[in-house]
Amino acid sequence: MAAQLIHLRFPPRPIHSLSVPLQCVGRDYKVYMRLAARRLTAKWFPKLRYTLEEESVSCDVENSRRSNMLDGTTNSSNGMDDFEGQLKNLFLEVRAKLEMGNKDDAVYLLQANFEAVKEQINAGFKGIEQAAILDTLALGYMGMGDFRTVEHLLNLLKDIVGDLHDDIPLMDSILMHMGRTYSPFLITPLMGMAKALGFTGRVSEAVTLYHRAIDILENARGTENEDLVIPLSALGNLFISEGKATNAEDCFKRILDIYRKIYGEDNGKVGIAMCSLAHALCAKGNIHEAISMYKSGLQVIKDTKYMAVNDDLLEKMRTDLAELLHVAGREQEGRELLEECLLISEKHKGFEHPSSVTHLLNIAMSHSRSKNFAEAERLLRTCLHNMSRTVGQKNQSITVPMLHLAVTLYNLKRDEEAERLALEVVRIREDAFGKESLPVGEALDCLVSIQMRLGKDDNDVLATLKRVLNIQEKEMGFESEETLTTLKKAKSELLK
Repeated sequence: MAAQLIHLRFPPRPIHSLSVPLQCVGRDYKVYMRLAARRLTAKWFPKLRYTLEEESVSCDVENSRRSNMLDGTTNSSNGMDDFEGQLKNLFLEVRAKLEMGNKDDAVYLLQANFEAVKEQINAGFKGIEQAAILDTLALGYMGMGDFRTVEHLLNLLKDIVGDLHDDIPLMDSILMHMGRTYSPFLITPLMGMAKALGFTGRVSEAVTLYHRAIDILENARGTENEDLVIPLSALGNLFISEGKATNAEDCFKRILDIYRKIYGEDNGKVGIAMCSLAHALCAKGNIHEAISMYKSGLQVIKDTKYMAVNDDLLEKMRTDLAELLHVAGREQEGRELLEECLLISEKHKGFEHPSSVTHLLNIAMSHSRSKNFAEAERLLRTCLHNMSRTVGQKNQSITVPMLHLAVTLYNLKRDEEAERLALEVVRIREDAFGKESLPVGEALDCLVSIQMRLGKDDNDVLATLKRVLNIQEKEMGFESEETLTTLKKAKSELLK
């Protein structure tokens, strides 16, 4: 029982270890998607097109400066042509300033024109000229990445355009720009805002923004477009973190359906989507269904040779499947998968690579779960040897396998050696994290269990228990399960 307390009393260490039970329901899984986010720069600054393509406009920056303020008044076809030229000049001027890094000048120019057109609108002038100016300003602010202002301008533009006739000059161009602005260009800022809101706990607002991004893409590109994968996966991850596994499952199922529709069954992207869906199934508590989905996804990836055998993402997916197999009680299957990961890592990255060390540690913990303590000891000593060569014997990271080895020796009834290792872990972690830190509390908890069985002085044991209790109360709260367990141990020691 003491050994179990050693494993379960504190949160998992930074290194991935199977000694800590995997909590499937409510786990914050991250979907496996290789997605490249677009950066908003002047290189993709939207092109302004009215009657002529931008490339055919013979207007340099100096000429554009002569007409960078718009009056919004036209009385003839020639006047409309002149006004259209002013719009183009304004657009080119703003873009030129941004490309040269003169953002402040660009902002001043846009704001000056916005104030002018706002005065016209407030005075009751809501015609095509005002709409065209707002449209051009929206494109300018979009090039700067100021999407909040873009959204405000679009709302003003909607009010004006709704009352205009379709046959008015420039109307087609304005509607086209509005459509473009409402579709792809708003996705990146919407996603960024949604992610920030999710991190700050404003989940319902984040969900609303993700749904808005999805709606925009659906309206612009259809309900089965691959671009939907990004917001769907982000929304699914958010649902999982909030314990809404069923909603998350719907998101990942839709991603899988999109990939199947586009690429067919035998495609690596389909395999990755299946592994992502497996995460949601696990969070929902459907462990065996998740394992089946995981295996199918990995098989598709293997058959299609979509990823290199030593790909880091593929390694992560294999390791996660191994965890699920252990949770399901299929420890031999999980161990075999971990051994496969170890062989691949050693072959392609070397015996002393951090990935190889992590797999060694996980295999050792798997053997420990199965009560194969002798094999666990052998693997942990190998792990310690490899880490001592790469990070040194005083690095805090080496205390992870060292503490596990102390627990294993405790289970093998070799308490004196286990105590020496536990004391060394306490010393290294005190130097690295401070005497009242959570990692030190974890090591002390292990040490006190060993010392109690060794029959150490009761006062020393009680002093150590008090240190553990103080750390737990500070870091975990007075009513945490860990704190209550330590209180029971202290009470038992006092009643001796």
